[in-house]
Amino acid sequence: MASKLLFTAVRRNLHKPSPIPSLLHPHSTSATEIAVDLPQQELIKGVKIIFTSGATESNNISIEGVMHFYKEKKRHVITTQTEHKCVLDSCRHLQQEGFEITYLPVKPDGLVDVEELRASIGPDTGLISIMMVNNEIVVIQPMEEIGKICKEMNVPLHTDAAQALGKIPIDVDKMNISLMSMSGHKIYGPKGMGALYMRRRPRIRERGIRSGTVSTPIVVGCGAACELAMKEMEMMSGIRGKLQGVIVNGSEESRYNGNLNLSFAFVEGESLLMGLREVAVSSGSVCTSASLEPSYVLRALGVDEDMAHTSIRYGIRRFTTKEEIDKEVELTVKQVEKLREMSPLYEMYKDGIDIKSIQWSQH
Repeated sequence: MASKLLFTAVRRNLHKPSPIPSLLHPHSTSATEIAVDLPQQELIKGVKIIFTSGATESNNISIEGVMHFYKEKKRHVITTQTEHKCVLDSCRHLQQEGFEITYLPVKPDGLVDVEELRASIGPDTGLISIMMVNNEIVVIQPMEEIGKICKEMNVPLHTDAAQALGKIPIDVDKMNISLMSMSGHKIYGPKGMGALYMRRRPRIRERGIRSGTVSTPIVVGCGAACELAMKEMEMMSGIRGKLQGVIVNGSEESRYNGNLNLSFAFVEGESLLMGLREVAVSSGSVCTSASLEPSYVLRALGVDEDMAHTSIRYGIRRFTTKEEIDKEVELTVKQVEKLREMSPLYEMYKDGIDIKSIQWSQH
């Protein structure tokens, strides 16, 4: 589990009365809504969320469920050759049942050729399933273009968004997504919890989508992870969207959502830190805060000494508000721009001079 926050959220709900959430009576409905507090709706605009054991189950429900429901009218599925194995397995299973599957190739950059996709759609096409962010090469598919084609051709679109949730903005309306699979552990929520976003159409089955008892405490932990991921995504995109020369220190994929360490080119770290006194940031861990040396952790990553000196650590917690994030982004951008205006190195960079190629003379 990613943090003490998530553990606390799960533990707190383990001791609450927990009627079976899937049963249709007032106590079960309120139990789920109160405990979960619908935090996922802050990340995605949804109509209906079905909790599952993970994205694999969500993918299986979507692909096989839709095609089995419409099997008398629709017998064709379009997907790509680079989908997650569980999607390809579902498609092969449908093939064994007599459905037709088109496995679209991708271009050398890993993206789908949208015109080839359009040409593959026929009157018998019942579903298009394309992964939003690939799990191996992390390319982002042009979902808005794909969704537009699906809307024009009146074909529902399913996407495996396990690698996208909490990493990139997702707008199911702009992308015209009908079904979307998600997984909690990809954003460092509890393992064994996922979700399926569904519109009212296409249908999957006449009655309950999924049998079994939903674990309310684990759903709560997943929701807390979604909330942290959303806040970090807002801060990262807010700063990087307005400034060039911003480096995320450490992996952007395998990371704890709740702490963001950024380095800013062409500014002096201490001056930047002094300019951000109104907000709670630091230049490193508390254990080394008395040292003027650059972070030994960043140096071990291979970060240049000048960039290591400019690193700022932003802490994001459960009760951090959107207004506080907006303020931190605004102050950071303002201070970085102010310091760069005074930096001769930044002027040289803007003039196209390679700073690293300069041989500095010592006196």
